Amino acid sequence: MTTILYRGGTIHSAADPFAEALLVADGVIAWIGANDTADGLAHRADRVVELDGALVAPGFVDSHVHTLETGLALTGVDLSASAGVTSLGEALAAVRRAVDARPAAAADDVVRAFGWDETEWPEGRAPTRHELDDAARGAKVYAARVDVHSAVVSSALADGAGLAGLEGWTDEGWVTLDANEAARDAARDLPPARRSELYRIVLEHAASRGIVSLHENSAPHIDTRAGLRELMDDTRDPASGLPLVVGYRGELCATADEARALLEELPGLRGIGGDLDVDGSIGSRTAALRHRYTDLTDAAYGAGGPDGRGLLYLDAEQVAAHLVAVTEAGSQGGFHVIGDRAMDTFVEGLTAAGEQVGHGPLRAARHRVEHAMMVDANALGSLLLLGVCLSIQPGFDAAWGGPDGMYATRLGSTRIGGMNAFADLAGAGIPIAFGSDAPVTPLDPWGAVRATLEHADPEQRISARAAFRAHTRGGWRLAHLDDSGAGEIKVGAPAHLAVWRAEHLAVQGGNQRRSSWSTDARAGTPLLPALGGDEPEPTCLQTVRDGVVVHDTLG
Repeated sequence: MTTILYRGGTIHSAADPFAEALLVADGVIAWIGANDTADGLAHRADRVVELDGALVAPGFVDSHVHTLETGLALTGVDLSASAGVTSLGEALAAVRRAVDARPAAAADDVVRAFGWDETEWPEGRAPTRHELDDAARGAKVYAARVDVHSAVVSSALADGAGLAGLEGWTDEGWVTLDANEAARDAARDLPPARRSELYRIVLEHAASRGIVSLHENSAPHIDTRAGLRELMDDTRDPASGLPLVVGYRGELCATADEARALLEELPGLRGIGGDLDVDGSIGSRTAALRHRYTDLTDAAYGAGGPDGRGLLYLDAEQVAAHLVAVTEAGSQGGFHVIGDRAMDTFVEGLTAAGEQVGHGPLRAARHRVEHAMMVDANALGSLLLLGVCLSIQPGFDAAWGGPDGMYATRLGSTRIGGMNAFADLAGAGIPIAFGSDAPVTPLDPWGAVRATLEHADPEQRISARAAFRAHTRGGWRLAHLDDSGAGEIKVGAPAHLAVWRAEHLAVQGGNQRRSSWSTDARAGTPLLPALGGDEPEPTCLQTVRDGVVVHDTLG
């Protein structure tokens, strides 16, 4: 049995809000208490960690990640504003630098670029394939828009992948639908060893951000079944030294036998859903809306489908059949839903599934919806009645919300008021968990918590404590893995922890700040890092999964 004693810090525990120390024994939290008692336990521990005022908190769970594409983005050409790319010209220059820097042996490889958002550029438009051709000197280039639901490709990649003539192809090189999927396949054509390397890069990066588990939302247009099996197998044992990958596979099932066959092929699969897309994304104008996109012009790329209201990839009958099949197979289903028309379709299918299989079994399955950005009162009632859980990405609102953001550009200022309604959803009692949709937004859990505190609509803000629980315990709950107390610091719970250095701690992230090294008296509420304003980002010192250290700067 391996034991680690932490002392001299602040322990985020509702079981003991005044705790300064804790003991981990054989992967489980064995004791929480005061420093003076901890001193007497030190001789029993294999390792003693002097916290020096640091905060020990439950580790984060990211409830929506695409590991392979995140790895490609982390190692590819970053065209985001955070990388200093603020115009079309700078994006093309970044592609040229990447091409020029390649070794001769990689001359035939695809140049993979991610993260551009034309709504933030003064030109207000995407690059064309001819511009990519010039910048890349004729190389194969796949440049994914930030939402990864569309991309611009060079002529060399388009010709090699046979994109011309596929649904979603445009002569300017902007690709959606089948053409985008074929382009993504070409960009992901990697040797097995390189795929494994990219998986590890992402998992180690996640651990450095205090993430102890992530939900891999795999699908045929994102990664292979073999890739998902590798991720689950390689992280199943805590001794792997990696965060736990909870696997979801987005493949549509018409019968329970189809669902059972998939579950048998992928042992340990948590659910059949995730990126099972009812619609697309607002940025690419493929999210299905009740009303037309307001910024459409004849020259607009990704022109919003045949009627300007986006695209539905599935209908209510398909949604219902899948939910019935997965419920009867004893698993969890789920769908990607962005637009309000897509949510109408999902609710119609959900209601039909309840009529076929019964409300009780449907509720017990705790099916999930990814994103759920536009939920009105009618949809809210149906989701609550039929036990649906939500996987939400607060980083979306931080990146594109508000009166001057991309959502307002696409939809108009009057239609964004009900988007990303954190307070309404949490207040209704719907189980929610937070994630990133990486690579769409970064693996940045504290950034997600901060986004809920800074929502442009003050009425939709929630407390830091509620947001933190959604990003820790909430992820375990959505995956039906919360029975052991995962996501909490209490005796008997699994030791999924992160140690943080923060300049100030605060009650529920509010204004009652104190220095993290202070010995001032505290209220009986667990403290969190103070976020927002000029507060520096908390620094992750150590991440622990089931008592195994998966990231460590403490020596």
